Amino acid sequence: MLSLIEAAGWPIWFLIVTSVAAVALIIERGLALRRAKILPAGLLEELTGLRGAVPVTPELLSRLSASSPLGRVLAAGARHEAGGRARMKEAMEDAGRAVAHDLEKYLSGLGTIATVAPLLGLFGTVVGMIEIFGAQAPGGTNPQQLAHGISVALYNTAFGILIAIPALIAYRHFRARVDGYLTDMEQQALRLVDLVAAEPAPGAGGPPADAEVRKPVRRATPRPAAERAKTSPAAPSPTA
Repeated sequence: MLSLIEAAGWPIWFLIVTSVAAVALIIERGLALRRAKILPAGLLEELTGLRGAVPVTPELLSRLSASSPLGRVLAAGARHEAGGRARMKEAMEDAGRAVAHDLEKYLSGLGTIATVAPLLGLFGTVVGMIEIFGAQAPGGTNPQQLAHGISVALYNTAFGILIAIPALIAYRHFRARVDGYLTDMEQQALRLVDLVAAEPAPGAGGPPADAEVRKPVRRATPRPAAERAKTSPAAPSPTA
């Protein structure tokens, strides 16, 4: 390993530091973006069950918010349940933006490494080419310096590409995972809003107070033809 570093020259140290940072970010994001940690299964059903069984207190909402990013979004909506559907959606959208920012943490750094690593490899290539041209002397060519310059150029180019490929794959993978999580959070937040909106308001079991009470309409019973003839006025007789 040390002989490889010596053959690659001093520019390889920049790539070594970059590779260590890339591995650390990939491990950290892989552990932080687990689905069970972001979107616990059955959390929405548990919240709706608690709402029907016990009063929703600020302490309960604080524990829900601290449990997971999904709990943070749902707790934001439950806090503003009395404000109506529009207020709940607005509160959950604000919480969702904060959660999205937390989930995307370090992803920009991983994307930067995927972009910078080939440039660092190119920098090592340029350094190696300079050494190659420095091997040319009026008295002849220094074969040892020429070979070292070629090895510096090739090793740095290879290491730069080798670091950039997994970093780019990990960046795309984690980005797609975060987008999927945010979509699922939005769907569950809308389900919570619909469930709250579908519940009857307190004291709404009977008819509304201002509802008009309609009395049954009694239909007139038809009278016999003889009785109608007695009460009806006599028709005037025709004149000759």
